[in-house]
Amino acid sequence: MANKKLIKGNVAICYGALAAGCDAFFGYPITPQNEIPEKMSELMPQHGRVFLQAESEVAAINMVYGAAAAGKRAMTSSSSPGISLKMEGLSYIAACELPCVVVNVQRGGPGLGNTLPGQADYFQAVKGGGHGDYRLLTIAPWSVQECYEFMPLAFDLADRYRNPVMVLMDAIIGQMLEPVDLHGNFEIREYPKPWATNGAKGRARNVINSLWIDNTVMEDLNNRLQAKYEKARRHEVRFWNYQTADAELVLVAYGSTARICRTVVDLARDEGLPVGLLRLISLYPFPEREIEALARQGSRFLAVEMSAGQMVEDVRLAVNGISEVDFYGRTGGSVPTPIEILENVRNTLSGPRVASAQARREV
Repeated sequence: MANKKLIKGNVAICYGALAAGCDAFFGYPITPQNEIPEKMSELMPQHGRVFLQAESEVAAINMVYGAAAAGKRAMTSSSSPGISLKMEGLSYIAACELPCVVVNVQRGGPGLGNTLPGQADYFQAVKGGGHGDYRLLTIAPWSVQECYEFMPLAFDLADRYRNPVMVLMDAIIGQMLEPVDLHGNFEIREYPKPWATNGAKGRARNVINSLWIDNTVMEDLNNRLQAKYEKARRHEVRFWNYQTADAELVLVAYGSTARICRTVVDLARDEGLPVGLLRLISLYPFPEREIEALARQGSRFLAVEMSAGQMVEDVRLAVNGISEVDFYGRTGGSVPTPIEILENVRNTLSGPRVASAQARREV
């Protein structure tokens, strides 16, 4: 029988991590993700697993580093400024090719900001965030059910690519209550970890390190990382199309903003406006080919996000001048309403189209 609970997105993250076989959680309190360490402090010891509240975010990510190096499934969670403090450690973890999962429940910023929802950590998540040429595989749930179901996916991606994975949410997704089917129907793959520093009895010792003085060795590592990211771009792109087959205007959004945009599409269709939605599930790798295909079918785009304009830059890169890309955003914890976005949709569709770069080249 299905085990349904009415829970917050933050709590669903914990049940999903448990189902995924998370061995260790290390965290530090910060709103609006506090329910994650709170619930993990209950669940992990109950199942004979490790929970530790670190003395700081810096300590927490370095504990993840150590547990991951030992071959354990390790994770941490935080919110915006707390994630910034973890970025140096994440660069080390990526350079050492260690798997781990990091949950970011975004809040309004910059600075300490506020505890309201935001999506202005997009650049930080999908461009690496720390120093050096590395990437975080990044996925974005838009429901409490997906908070649960995306955790086994996140751990699987981390182990498959030996790379940190970020689950990028916002305060709305983390704090909202929805019924969740805690079905547990996950295929949990076991990945061999001959590289782990879990004792060298009967074998040569393993060394996990991110310091390589020889530039040729360091370049070989970078080339290996880039080849791994290219493989992810071929195989791990995830998105959801809604009413895009005949859409003249496609809204592009993720997380809670995508839920709002789905309502906008329904309202627009009621008015006879040919509007669709491309909901991003994987933020990195980004669905470049899907956006390009929609552009080539004649669609123009409206990127909607709770930021001053970050995801929209990747949309523009994917479109590559074939079609028009507009932007609508709110900042500082303000949430766009369906009516605001719908008005923007009406204005966009009623205005004259600007000739695309492709069209200008053809002329």
